[in-house]
Amino acid sequence: MVDFRQGHTADWIRYFANRGHPAARPLAAGVEGAVYRLDDDTVAKVWHGRSPGDFEPMRRVYEDIARHRPPFATPRILDVEDVEGVAVTYERALGGTPLAPDSALRSPGRDIAPETIDALLAVLRGLAAVPGTESMRRLTVQGDDRPLWLGRTRFGEALAALVERAAGRHGELLAAHVPELSALLARTVQALRALPDTPVTAIHGDLVPPNIHVDGTGRPVAVLDFGFFTTAGDPAFEAAVTAAVWDMYGPHAEAHTAALTDRFAAELRHSPETLRLYQRVYALTTYDLFTSDGSDGHFRWCAALLERSRN
Repeated sequence: MVDFRQGHTADWIRYFANRGHPAARPLAAGVEGAVYRLDDDTVAKVWHGRSPGDFEPMRRVYEDIARHRPPFATPRILDVEDVEGVAVTYERALGGTPLAPDSALRSPGRDIAPETIDALLAVLRGLAAVPGTESMRRLTVQGDDRPLWLGRTRFGEALAALVERAAGRHGELLAAHVPELSALLARTVQALRALPDTPVTAIHGDLVPPNIHVDGTGRPVAVLDFGFFTTAGDPAFEAAVTAAVWDMYGPHAEAHTAALTDRFAAELRHSPETLRLYQRVYALTTYDLFTSDGSDGHFRWCAALLERSRN
């Protein structure tokens, strides 16, 4: 599997040291950038492909979420810098340890521990209690060219338009790996537009295990890294995506997704069919976000999910 995570560099360690943080050290790295621990209270994120102006909308979203006091900490942007065209954000450090490693780095075992499911449900319920706000509606999801809700008043309609735009980016590539893609697209768009209108809540959109931090008892204490697919929307979308991305690359990934989808549907009273529809939407709208030639694991995961959903 190709790894598209950004790397840490000695140059950034020196930069932060010169800025008054001599203990700066690498902390984590992802597709969007690299994170450095500056001190006990502060981290710095060096972003890839983001401009400093991108972060004011997210700052407002963080304030909206914090105002409703979810039962776990969420990020707060303290400052934003432009360092020779590279965006650097300074954020408060959040506690806890990751719920689990990224499945691309270490495969989960066959069984999902009950405390893991409890932690995921606690986060889903916590975010679903935060109302969607205008600031959230103004966000642009990764890879798109406009705010998700622009010109739309219903979440299903907004997603349908997003699916159509995403298919226009590299749809020929996806069609080469997913037979009858055009029919699948048409069914997906039709199903989205037929969804009933629902109250919208805060959507994180990328609740992979490293983005959920827990304490020693397994209780969620922090949720990190909003922004990939953050918006206001149907809380069933959050549940669907979380079930799909908890394990994307392990040998039991398909079974884990099915088990979590069924559990979330039962516990949170979501329609299983709607959850599977939203999982298909996630694949159709994120398939090309890491490469445009299909060489990455995420593309292959999206294509496999779509292939299964044809049956």
